[in-house]
Amino acid sequence: QVRLVESGGGSVQAGGSLRLSCSVSGDIFSFNSMAWFRQASGKEREGVATIATADGTTRYRDSVKGRFTISQDNAKKTVYLQMNNLQPEDTAMYYCASGFVSLALYEYAYNYWGQGTQVTVSS
Repeated sequence: QVRLVESGGGSVQAGGSLRLSCSVSGDIFSFNSMAWFRQASGKEREGVATIATADGTTRYRDSVKGRFTISQDNAKKTVYLQMNNLQPEDTAMYYCASGFVSLALYEYAYNYWGQGTQVTVSS
């Protein structure tokens, strides 16, 4: 059984920072990619950032480039999303995902999903 558990969400003012964590139950190298998606109320789920587990190559949604950083700690079996300079438009439920297609920011490339952690950014 593969389980992904997110943590680290919360409420911050615009310009603030949060670090999300995704704990992976199995071998992180069992998956080609780990990713963070988000879904705002009334909106479709969208890819935010992804990392190729084999070599750490990353890819980001244009709107978060320079502000968000995805990383992995293999020893801790954890994937992180460091979010800096948060803006109200970043408000969403953030989900961790694992899949078998490298560096995809596409929902159907991912097979396993966490329960989500809420990020709320106020102006």
